[in-house]
Amino acid sequence: MSTEEKSAAPRSLAEALRVRDDVSLAALLRSRPDLITPVPTDLTQLATRAGTRASVVRALERLDRFALQTAEALAVAPDPASYGELLALMGGDEEDPVVAAALPRAAALLREQALVWGADDRLRLVRTARELLAPSPQHPSPTGLGPTVREATAGMSPGRIQEILTAVGLPSTHDSVSAVSALGALFADRRRMAALLAELPGESREVLARLLWGPPYGQVTHDPAAHLRALLDRGLLLPTAPGTVVLPREVALHLRAGRAHRTPEPVPPSVEAAASHRPQVVDATAAGQALAALATVAELLKEWDEGGPAVLRAGGLSVRDLKRTAVALDVPEPVAAFWVELAYGAGLIASDGEADERYAATPAYDEWRELPPAERWAHLAAVWLTATRTPGVVGGRDAKDRTLSALGPNLDRSAAPEVRHRVLALLAGLPEGASPVEESVLARLRWERPLRGPRGEQREAGSARDEDLRGRIARWTLSEAELLGVSGRGALAAPGRALIGAPEAPRPAAEAEESEPEGPGAKLPVHHHRMPPAAAPPTAAERAAATAAAARLLAPLFPEPLDHVLLQADLTAVAPGPLERGLADVLGVLADVESKGGATVYRFTPGSVRRALDAGQSAADLHAFLARHSRTPVPQPLTYLIDDVARRHGRLRVGAASAYVRCDDDATLDEILADKRAAGLGLRRLAPTVLAAQADPAALLEGLRAIGFAPAAESAAGDVLIARADSHRTPPRTAPEPVPDGPPAPDDTLLSAAVRAVRAGDLAATTPRKPGPGGGEGGGEGAVPDGALPRTGAAETLATMQAAVLTGEALWIGYVNAEGAASQRVIAPIRVEGGFVTAYDHTADEVRTYPLHRITGVAELADDGG
Repeated sequence: MSTEEKSAAPRSLAEALRVRDDVSLAALLRSRPDLITPVPTDLTQLATRAGTRASVVRALERLDRFALQTAEALAVAPDPASYGELLALMGGDEEDPVVAAALPRAAALLREQALVWGADDRLRLVRTARELLAPSPQHPSPTGLGPTVREATAGMSPGRIQEILTAVGLPSTHDSVSAVSALGALFADRRRMAALLAELPGESREVLARLLWGPPYGQVTHDPAAHLRALLDRGLLLPTAPGTVVLPREVALHLRAGRAHRTPEPVPPSVEAAASHRPQVVDATAAGQALAALATVAELLKEWDEGGPAVLRAGGLSVRDLKRTAVALDVPEPVAAFWVELAYGAGLIASDGEADERYAATPAYDEWRELPPAERWAHLAAVWLTATRTPGVVGGRDAKDRTLSALGPNLDRSAAPEVRHRVLALLAGLPEGASPVEESVLARLRWERPLRGPRGEQREAGSARDEDLRGRIARWTLSEAELLGVSGRGALAAPGRALIGAPEAPRPAAEAEESEPEGPGAKLPVHHHRMPPAAAPPTAAERAAATAAAARLLAPLFPEPLDHVLLQADLTAVAPGPLERGLADVLGVLADVESKGGATVYRFTPGSVRRALDAGQSAADLHAFLARHSRTPVPQPLTYLIDDVARRHGRLRVGAASAYVRCDDDATLDEILADKRAAGLGLRRLAPTVLAAQADPAALLEGLRAIGFAPAAESAAGDVLIARADSHRTPPRTAPEPVPDGPPAPDDTLLSAAVRAVRAGDLAATTPRKPGPGGGEGGGEGAVPDGALPRTGAAETLATMQAAVLTGEALWIGYVNAEGAASQRVIAPIRVEGGFVTAYDHTADEVRTYPLHRITGVAELADDGG
């Protein structure tokens, strides 16, 4: 490198950032959004912030495996290192062509994220990243390499170092520094090192082989065996502490043929297809699951319509209430937790905030019910995709060893939306209709995000590492997508593809006629996916458009709601598909759901018929309703059931005295008094047709119904009360907001403004100033120290401003805003009048007006030639 090139090479990260163009700076701020919060004042501050530990850790967490391996290799390379040295560490002496082809992308990614800077002949890993990734006794390097000879011999006596030189056949030196350099050069020389190792006994080489790939540390006794003594005498093992030795880095690299990693992974593992199905079959299956999802959520809200379970003191559902909900929905408890959390995330259920706090439906539930089915599903799916609340952790333990409950606190996992979206994107990359091998999806995710914190630091509460959590979220995503109807038979359906904004896959013309082979052994083309390029997050409008597109694709797949059922002689009704809302509501009161699936089976019982009569229906109304909506004749047993229940319904009347029972037939009252099961009600006869009770009316109603009677409640005026259930609603509630995984990604408008502000601030900080009255810029009485605001009197400030208006020159000013924040600015004054200066502000890249009394001082900029 020539002297001019050396002087032009950046000497710091700030200088390296200064020569970047605006597109490159915007890419850096987009990939590391923590750097833009708040916007740095100049490039020096940006470089300082990019080198802080917290920011570097976040950047390392988001590297793929090969980029991380490249950074790890730079951490054990000389500082600075040339691109050739980096390639040798990654590809070995034989220079693996696949590694050589992938390395430029990895190096460019590290440069883009400001983790590496410098020209190809002087690559430097930022200091914080080197400290995090370089090997040390406390934190071994993922490469398995140990310290260099220079580092390992730092505390060794000069005499001992000279003894090692003599043992390996090198001439002694006058100082330890040159001796260590000579030893390191020997270990790095492939030919001489091979000759040195050839002299060792086989047992010594076996010891080196055991330490080769790490950990590089071993234990020895105070009197080591001969084969260990041979290694210690030649410096092939160096002592680091009493009884502990280490394999020097140069020796290990020679034995590894120059490779820093045992298995470089330049190419991401492909997502393998387990089976293939016709896309039409996948979409139809997913539509069926989507319809079942809507029915399940509706059933859950129906269960909680009059007020759901109580809220625990610490928040959430109790284990007992979750079990009851699972029984009511006929699903396992983890699946029940998923549906409960989904409804909560969609804002359909919430706490009512009463003294005896309970969960109940929200007003938003009534609005949701009015939507078309496809739009209802799209709303649920969009909420699921972006939610950070993770129902899969329900039943686990938090950091304080407390059980995590559904709807409770501490269920947010900020990585969940990213993992869900990425899993669906990987499914979208497979041939249409193909379902993936689950382990291949997990392997791909591990390659894309190999760590969450350097050296596997734990980021989640509890004992599970964050990378394990990501794998569990991926597994949950695959199963939840199937439950929700985003996928069908394991393959991504067309509505799910639209939901994530993936382009619709083209279908060959022959595909509609010939089905592809199905089953686990199906042979499919497998794609080697590339990492998606960094892009701005979707805006609210884009997410809304994707949700609408998903609903539009799903709507034709839903069957038309039916206006009829098939009545059976065994007191059941079969709904061969989804029913119209009005029919479903009435039938849900008149009968109990016995089984669900493609066809729903309802069963009529005395209790269900009495429920309909309590709701204000008469026997004639029920007969007419069934005749109108049944495609089969109304069976005689069902007619008899309705008439029998209606004949007995209301003969007994229960009112409030404390409570009483009256009946026109005194024989019926005699029968009640004679029944031993009624003893707990405390009944006594007041008149031939009236019984008084110690129980309250509600308990009396339930007690008589349990015995087998069908009483009706009556008002104080003696009228029959219609026992229609009142829907309990919470006050208006907002759905829970997702917890972001760090600062939000900036949009293009913010990036553009931030880049302009940083550029202008850097111009203000680095533009040369003319010397002050006392001498040079850096000294003298009138000089302005670096980083300080210029200070001039009001008269001098005004005169300099007016002169700049005439000459058109730019000035450097100090400015204090109304909040007291001071800043440096470069302005070109246009007009000075009324105590204000109007100028083009290079910092803001716009014309602004400033009060003169807020300007601390002014200085002229140096000439270009100066």
